[in-house]
Amino acid sequence: MGPIEEKIDLESDEEIPLNSSQTTDKVRTFDFETSHIGQHANISKSWAFKRMWNRPLCSIHTVLIKAKINMLLPFGPLAILLHYLTGKHGWVFFFSLLGITPLAERMGYATEQLAFYTGPTVGGLLNATFGNATEMIISIYALKNGMIRVVQQSLLGSILSNMLLVLGCAFFTGGIVHHQKVQVFNKAAAVVNSGLLLMAVMGILFPAVLHFTHTEVHFGKSELALSRFSSCIMLVAYASYLFFQLKSQQTLYNPIAEERDNNAEDSDEEEVPEITHWEAVGWLTILTVWVSILSGYLVDAIQGASDSLNMPVAFISVILLPIVGNAAEHASAIMFAMKDKLDITLGVAIGSSTQISMFVIPFCVVVGWFMGKGMDLNFQLFETATLFITVLVVAFMLQDGTSNYFKGLMLILCYLIVAASFFVHVDISNGDS
Repeated sequence: MGPIEEKIDLESDEEIPLNSSQTTDKVRTFDFETSHIGQHANISKSWAFKRMWNRPLCSIHTVLIKAKINMLLPFGPLAILLHYLTGKHGWVFFFSLLGITPLAERMGYATEQLAFYTGPTVGGLLNATFGNATEMIISIYALKNGMIRVVQQSLLGSILSNMLLVLGCAFFTGGIVHHQKVQVFNKAAAVVNSGLLLMAVMGILFPAVLHFTHTEVHFGKSELALSRFSSCIMLVAYASYLFFQLKSQQTLYNPIAEERDNNAEDSDEEEVPEITHWEAVGWLTILTVWVSILSGYLVDAIQGASDSLNMPVAFISVILLPIVGNAAEHASAIMFAMKDKLDITLGVAIGSSTQISMFVIPFCVVVGWFMGKGMDLNFQLFETATLFITVLVVAFMLQDGTSNYFKGLMLILCYLIVAASFFVHVDISNGDS
């Protein structure tokens, strides 16, 4: 038993150094792996840090630098400097217009990016809403300063610009690009929008007729009361329209099958967002604030610009301001028409006109009511007649559900007639001479 026990002890003694060396090797291996993991962690942290900074830089490049129209952005700060240094309203107005133009276009871009995450129907509504944000901001500033005629004329001009100039340019360019075929769109949706526009004309027409026929029960009061009542009705109608569009009859606003088939292959490649959801929201907030700041200087310079440029305030309000405010709609409508997506084009142009006439104008009346301003729907006889004829012309253009470059050319020429009419129009209520 003794030798056996000694042998066992020897074996156990011999195994101890072997186990110690293995343990040492394992410890060294563990230390190496730990240091290797630490290096990976440092690299990951460095990469995450770079990515955290690269993402905002890429977003800034995409939104503020990539587009060529952003070359006009410096005119905004320059307008503010001119306002405080020189006080020349003509230059302040001109530079403010140039400065707001890229902001309006970029707001449209950010809205389109946000639409990728919300779906086509809600995206179209967002596009129309933020596309009209510039006009609404300018209107609120003008209303706050008591410039009711500027509010009325700028909103009227936005409707005319969308229906004649924007839609006309879209039809014309789309017809030129696709001259070998007749472009088609969803006629049912166009008819619904035409009906809403005619309802808006009705709401605007009756206060003007009541005023100019001198048939008010209480002179100066019945007209305002009717305007406020009609505005509330129009807001209810627009809310019903949104429910009809988003919930009740969604299929009515789907693109027609033929257009969907033609663009099925391209849709996957084209519809790729360039910025994230929260980046789009952030940029919309920043751009809205900047537009609000510039709008204040723009509104303050309107009267001075009219005097220095020898240009009627009516022409500035109806023609120049809406062209700037509709920059986003103009670019989007033409782009979609060239891609043979006329349903989206109509949603941008006619949908925007519908929203202004059925929501923005009544909303301004209600806001003026709470602000103690006498904002009403009496747009005066000349402006109301212009709107009525424009809605009729566009409704006839849309009734067959087709588009070509000749229709677009006619709409553009109609807009030139309207522009010339307001250039020679004397707005007595605004003090033009």
